[in-house]
Amino acid sequence: MRRLIICLLLPLALAACGAQPVWAPDEAVQKAAVHTGNPPSVTLFTVISTHTGAGGHSALMIDGSQRVIFDPAGSWYHPWVPERNDVDYGITDRMYKFYIDYHARETWYVREQRVPVTLAQADAMIHRAEINGAVNKAMCANDTSAVLHDSPGFESIPRTFSPLKLSKAFGELPGVVSKDHYDNDPDDNSGVLMIEQEEATHGTNRPF
Repeated sequence: MRRLIICLLLPLALAACGAQPVWAPDEAVQKAAVHTGNPPSVTLFTVISTHTGAGGHSALMIDGSQRVIFDPAGSWYHPWVPERNDVDYGITDRMYKFYIDYHARETWYVREQRVPVTLAQADAMIHRAEINGAVNKAMCANDTSAVLHDSPGFESIPRTFSPLKLSKAFGELPGVVSKDHYDNDPDDNSGVLMIEQEEATHGTNRPF
């Protein structure tokens, strides 16, 4: 079920996802910064086939001085979320739910694994993701595991091309909380949903 006020849905190509270099302007990134007030944490998202159990995609949500998603070679997009080379800024609770909702469907589910960290650890990982650069297609788990492995406290995470191996290693970290998200939406996840009447009535540009 789609519960978000506004969604821009693009075709999802998990097996052949790709990303071109993107660089949002400073003003957009600074304006979009989200400070959740939550305890710092790092979340690994793994998209898994409901039919075969194969891993299709890996990504990170990092909640530090701001909350971002590192979505290497991902196809997720929202016009209110500035991107710099696979790092998405402006991750409100609504955008976080949208990200999961975008990937979960009858053929894929999303495993969310979250671990608490210090603010310094979270910010160091954000910086590592920011300097990683745009990721080539089919390299999502490789670059996600590299960002983790190079960050303080996550040195035990091995470099791997397998989303499932990465998920298993992450799950062995102390304090991890895991949740699987399922959705019975059809596999065709393309199209654009209309902005609800509330936005048109209030004339808002960002329903945050």
